Amino acid sequence: MQQLLQQIENRTIVLPGPTPRFERMKERFLAVTPEICVERAKLITQSYRETEAEPTIIRRAKALEKILAEMTIFIQEDELIVGNQATKPRSSPIFPEFSCKWLEAELDRLEKRSGDVFLISEEKKQTLRELFPYWAGKTSNELAAALMTHEAKEAQAAGVFTVGNYFFNGVGHISVDYGKVLAVGLNGLIDEAEAEMARLDVTNPAHLQKMHFLRAVVIANHAVIDFADRFATEAERLAATEKNPQRKAELQEVARICHKVPAQRAETFWEALQSFWFIQLTIQLESNGHSISPMRFDQYMLPYFKASEDSMSLADMQELLDLLWLKFNEINKVRDEGSTKAFGGYPMFQNLIVGGQTRDGHDATNELSFMCLQATANTKLYQPSISIRIHDGTPEPLYMKALEVSRVGLGMPAYYSDRVIIPGLLSRGLTREDARDYGIIGCVEPQVGGNTEGWHDAAFFNMAKVLELALNNGVDPLTGQQLGLMTGELTSFKSFDDVLEAYQTQMKYFVRLLVVSDNAVDMAHGQRTPLPFLSSMVADCIAKGKSLQEGGAHYNFTGPQGVGVANVGDSLAAIKKLVIEEKALTLAELKKLLATNFEGKEDLRQMLVNRAPKFGNDNDFADELAREGALIYCNQVEKYTNPRGGQFQPGLYPVSANVPLGGVVGATPDGRKAGTPLADGVSPVSGRDALGPTAAVKSVAKLDHQIASNGTLLNQKFHPNALKDDRGLRNLMAVTETLFTQGGLHVQYNVVSRETLLDAQQHPEKYRGLVVRVAGYSAFFTALDPALQNDIIARTEQTF
Repeated sequence: MQQLLQQIENRTIVLPGPTPRFERMKERFLAVTPEICVERAKLITQSYRETEAEPTIIRRAKALEKILAEMTIFIQEDELIVGNQATKPRSSPIFPEFSCKWLEAELDRLEKRSGDVFLISEEKKQTLRELFPYWAGKTSNELAAALMTHEAKEAQAAGVFTVGNYFFNGVGHISVDYGKVLAVGLNGLIDEAEAEMARLDVTNPAHLQKMHFLRAVVIANHAVIDFADRFATEAERLAATEKNPQRKAELQEVARICHKVPAQRAETFWEALQSFWFIQLTIQLESNGHSISPMRFDQYMLPYFKASEDSMSLADMQELLDLLWLKFNEINKVRDEGSTKAFGGYPMFQNLIVGGQTRDGHDATNELSFMCLQATANTKLYQPSISIRIHDGTPEPLYMKALEVSRVGLGMPAYYSDRVIIPGLLSRGLTREDARDYGIIGCVEPQVGGNTEGWHDAAFFNMAKVLELALNNGVDPLTGQQLGLMTGELTSFKSFDDVLEAYQTQMKYFVRLLVVSDNAVDMAHGQRTPLPFLSSMVADCIAKGKSLQEGGAHYNFTGPQGVGVANVGDSLAAIKKLVIEEKALTLAELKKLLATNFEGKEDLRQMLVNRAPKFGNDNDFADELAREGALIYCNQVEKYTNPRGGQFQPGLYPVSANVPLGGVVGATPDGRKAGTPLADGVSPVSGRDALGPTAAVKSVAKLDHQIASNGTLLNQKFHPNALKDDRGLRNLMAVTETLFTQGGLHVQYNVVSRETLLDAQQHPEKYRGLVVRVAGYSAFFTALDPALQNDIIARTEQTF
């Protein structure tokens, strides 16, 4: 096998491309329009009605049991990896136990959205309208709202922050111990839970509570085993009437595998992939969360790849990977219309990372590291969201393979720096071995898989809105409401320190309200929607007898992210340089300009845009202010703890919330007009990074990425011509290394021309397979809301 790795690295062997089977299946996939599936909603409502007298954790397990036992299953033509989430591929189940009022209000608009459209029949609408009344007063959403303070709700309504992700939905944002499940099977987890139960003294109230959790774990894991058996039976039924000998043999093998896994340990590559998929699929059906991330797939799958080397060809194993990649894309989720502005493009954020280091610090590159990247190049789809870890010992052949995939134009892989992430995780209390074993959750969030309930993406925090409130004595200019603290009129400030102090005071106040909101949602999930199956695959939950939602995980965090770093930095730079130092404007004149959205004063707006230093040009004046503005946010966030006994940790990334959050911010001192998008992640404001990609990444590297241990996000866009040859790829490697050696955490590259994107807007039917990087994820460009499409088009197009 080492010889095979050397052949791949030396390019004496070429990894296989997509097979005709895959191409047929992809074509069928692209022809599907997402729909709403009501089966899960019906089944869970029936189950809850049947179990109203039982403990919540048991009700959750029995609900999953009923769903898996009675939902429609099917095996598609050509499939080798089986398992469906809904009655059709790409359809979205409904999770009324988390929230349903928003869906009831939006049922008639689902097909009319400008992005993330879902088809739904009148019959299905009626079914849901009949089910929803049962859930009134019972959802996690309603309990969370009741636990929040009035001030926290007002701040959310004004767009200072939003916790809508977990307020309406499940949490997700996790990676379970896939390696353990593959090694011992679900029967191994059942044995572990039963052994813990045998040690309990149920006369002890705490042990009685643990017993209910452990019973739920056993029920849920048996349900998944029975679910897999249903597919085995279906494969046997299809094989009995199949005329094609090859397909008949394939179905018989599918049946054998599904009878075996995930109940028992996997032994072959095909068995491991199928076992993995049943786990990945069932987590989605139980939890209503996105960002269920495979993480270090090339590491825990390697033993099964090696075990099959003599019995399967490299081409057959690559095809299985490609087909699994297609299955990732069948998973879907319907979100409320507001959230689709922040999560446009049907994203599920299933992050799979390759490379990096082993737990003892050696390079972890193997054959699957290359084959996973090849699968992304072969499939040209948006899931999984593939990433690569870069460290001092990353082999150049793997680095170059990743850059070649970037050149394909999918916005993948994303690149992550071990040099920054490992120290950041150590500062949050992880052991060195666990920190080295990190992967990425969702967009850009580092986590050690199988050990952590990270609550990443816990909120989008509008840093630019806080600055706006600081410049308006706590009054929201859009409504006239006294939303924040009274920190003084802008015209009364005597120095730049006064501006910074007002910003810091408002930040302290609103981060506190953010924490109140996040903790309210956290408590609601613990009380109403614990997840026994998911919890059984995360370290310490079985031993503690606690679900993840109650603090069962080994590591517990809450990670809200700040949005608008560059806007805050550039605005502070404009005030300090043009108003305080050069006195080109008075504070009174600046206040009027912002209040009137620069109306009739384009010359002054251009002065703010062009004369003040800008973040993204390796200018210390602007870069230090962006760093300071972000640190003020981060320093406040990390002061707090969550109900699970863990710490808040800040991140600096927007998903795509920079677009809707910009919509609630008026004109800003950097020359940005009211209602326009905020800067994307830690990227410079579009068009303001005028000195090329190296200067841009040097600016970004000056931020404190270690304190932002929940992740930072840098987007860069290149014209395809810049990467047309190996010289272009090496230039891109140099840019990446400049960022990472100087302290940056992450970067991702869109390689697509402005002309292509504009044509796709005008002729979407010609570009149904066009994948672009949105923020920490990729998506079909034509599925995005037009406002988000325009934001991607407007990004600076770099070249060398």
